[in-house]
Amino acid sequence: MTASPGAAGTGDPAIRAVALEVEAHVAASGWDQPPRLYALVPTTDLIDAEPALAASLGIDAAQSAGTYTPIEQEDVPADQALEEVLASIGWPPGVIGCAAVVERLVLPPGADDHLPLDDTQALAAAAAHPGKQDVRLAVAVTRDGRAHCAVRLRSHQADVLDGVDLVPTLVGLLRHTLTD
Repeated sequence: MTASPGAAGTGDPAIRAVALEVEAHVAASGWDQPPRLYALVPTTDLIDAEPALAASLGIDAAQSAGTYTPIEQEDVPADQALEEVLASIGWPPGVIGCAAVVERLVLPPGADDHLPLDDTQALAAAAAHPGKQDVRLAVAVTRDGRAHCAVRLRSHQADVLDGVDLVPTLVGLLRHTLTD
């Protein structure tokens, strides 16, 4: 996998690492994956809470300072859009951040102007559009406002574009889940 910085720079290395990690984790299972949601906890907190697990995984406290561990949430409803799920959740204070990975269809500029108004028909037309691109979006955010995005195109699977503000709508939705 080749990661290249996005236009906004690479931002915070720890949150960047998590965004790339969760994208790579989902990518290992191929395409056509359901949305995934992760709680982010400081790795040192995980080591303190589960020292035997950390030791068995070879996680060292000194090397893990300032890093985050993503914990996948198993109960993400499959019959709801991720955006709807995010609008209905909030994280407890021990969760320092969250991350999501979702696949979407992207159309060339102007193509969506010609889609039917009916959502079902629009989705079918978008899926049949010759210029469509399948993309996987991974976004990680923290309570203190840091964020990082990773984007992989199905047509260029070896490359991952990453940067701070590549997917602003998803960044905003995830940040909202972290507010009290």
